[in-house]
Amino acid sequence: MRSGLSTEIQAVALSLGTVRTKMKHSHHPFAEISHKSLIFRRWKPLDRRIFSFGMSAAVLIAGLNAGGDLAAQQIEADNPRPAVLTVSTTAAPAPELPPQVTSATPQSTSASAPAPQNQPAQSGQPDDSGQQTKRILGIVPNFRAVSTNEKLPPETVKEKFMDATQDSFDYSSIFFPAIIAAYNMDEHATPEFHEGAAGYARYFWHSAVDQTSENYMVEFIFPTVTREDSRYYTLGHGGFFKRTGYALSRAVVTRTNSGAEVFNISEIVGAGAAAGLSNLYYPSASRSAGNTATEWVQDVGIDAGVFWFREFWPDINRHVFHNKYKNAPAQP
Repeated sequence: MRSGLSTEIQAVALSLGTVRTKMKHSHHPFAEISHKSLIFRRWKPLDRRIFSFGMSAAVLIAGLNAGGDLAAQQIEADNPRPAVLTVSTTAAPAPELPPQVTSATPQSTSASAPAPQNQPAQSGQPDDSGQQTKRILGIVPNFRAVSTNEKLPPETVKEKFMDATQDSFDYSSIFFPAIIAAYNMDEHATPEFHEGAAGYARYFWHSAVDQTSENYMVEFIFPTVTREDSRYYTLGHGGFFKRTGYALSRAVVTRTNSGAEVFNISEIVGAGAAAGLSNLYYPSASRSAGNTATEWVQDVGIDAGVFWFREFWPDINRHVFHNKYKNAPAQP
C-alpha cells in the first residue's frame, strides 16, 4: 500500500517538474506583453517627434495655400475683369407686308431703329488703388513716387536735377533734419556740438547739409552717370509681407532708364559718398571710419523706410482719409 502511494507521489512530482521545466523555457505571454511595452516606451518619443513634424508640415502647407488664395483674391479684386457685352448680329426676319405699304417700309424701319449712340455707356468706378499723390499728408514731398501700372518715359538729366532740388529745398525739407538733429543730440553723437539751443542748431545744420548732399548724390549725380531711374515704382498689389519686401528691396534694387532691374548703385554708393563727404565739415574728432559707416547705414535705412511708407501711402489715403489728399488738376 505504501509502495503504491509513494509511486503515485513520485509520478506527480515528476509531472510537476516537467511542467515547471517547460514553463521555464517557454515564451511566457506576460513576458511578451512586457517586452512589447518596453519597445513601445523606447519608440514613443520618436513617434511623438514624427507626429509633431507631420502636424507642423500640414499647418505650414495650409498656411501657404491660404496666403496664396488671399493674394489671388486681392489681385483679382484690385484688377476686376471688364464686363463684355455680346451683341447679336442676326436680324429678325421682317414680316411680310401688303403691296400698298411696301414703299413706306424703309422709312418706318429706319425711324423705329434705336441709334447706337443712345445706348447707355457702362462706366465703372475708377480704380484708385496704388494712386500716388505729389505730397504725403499734403506736406511731405512725394514727387518721385510713380503710381501702380503708370508708364513714364525715362527721366532726363534736368528732371533728375529738379527732383534732387525739390527734395532738398522744399518748405517741408526741414522735418527730417530736425528729427535727426534731436536724436543725435540726445545720443551725444558729436560731443563737440555741446548742449542747449546752440548745440541743437549745430546738429540741425549739419543734418540739413547731410540730407542735401545725399539727395544730390542719390537722385542726380549717380543716376546720371549709371543711367538709373531713382523714382519709386509702386507695386500696389499682393499681401502685406510681399509689398513690404518689395519696398525695402528698392534700397538695393532699382530700374535703369530702359526699365531693367539692376543693383542700386545710386543708393548704396551715392549714400556712401555723401557720408564720406561729411567728414569735410564735421569736427576732426568725429572723422572716423566708424562714424562714416554709421551715417552711411543711417541714410540707406531712412530711404528704405521712406520707400515702405510710399508703398502703403495710397492705401492709407484711401482707407483712413477717404482720398482726402489728391493731386491738383493739371492747368490747361
